[in-house]
Amino acid sequence: MRLTDDRYAGERRQFELALRMIGHEARTRTIRECTGLSDDRIRKLYSTYFRNAGRSGIKRRRGKSPRQVQHYVRNPANQLQATTLVALYCAGLLLRIDDDDTVHCRWPRPDVDFGHRLCRAYETYLVLHEDPQLSFEWAWNLLNCIAWNDELYLAVCDRCNARYVQDAYALDDRTCPACDIGISSGTLAGHSVR
Repeated sequence: MRLTDDRYAGERRQFELALRMIGHEARTRTIRECTGLSDDRIRKLYSTYFRNAGRSGIKRRRGKSPRQVQHYVRNPANQLQATTLVALYCAGLLLRIDDDDTVHCRWPRPDVDFGHRLCRAYETYLVLHEDPQLSFEWAWNLLNCIAWNDELYLAVCDRCNARYVQDAYALDDRTCPACDIGISSGTLAGHSVR
């Protein structure tokens, strides 16, 4: 074996992603989908690097991932944060938006690169919002829901022409959350999905 060969690079990337996702309190199933690691290995990683290492602030979430879309449009603040995440997903090449505002996944199924891009988008979201309302699992669900173009879709604001996340089964007054809250267009530049 040559010194430049690294037979374990792929496995190391899986472990790095798993640790990163555990740090965001992702559920085991979510971590498994992105890394391909078994549930047992994920639990052992948590106990070795978090629970037994004295990093007790990180919790293991149990049960199914959240699925309700109402959380994203409950109020203008949540709707703005969901829209920010969708913009970050597009910037991170996780999603693509057609001219007719239809959203498409760029990955046929999650893998390690997908997981790192998802973590990067979520970490940027945490930096942009002082009081983040969406956990990592909510962000994961948003990515899936918006890509299905079923219960959530991108609407266009009548006032500023920005796209925003909207519930397909709710009444829409065609006002984006930024206009609803009263954020100036200069402040919104990083938040609109265009």
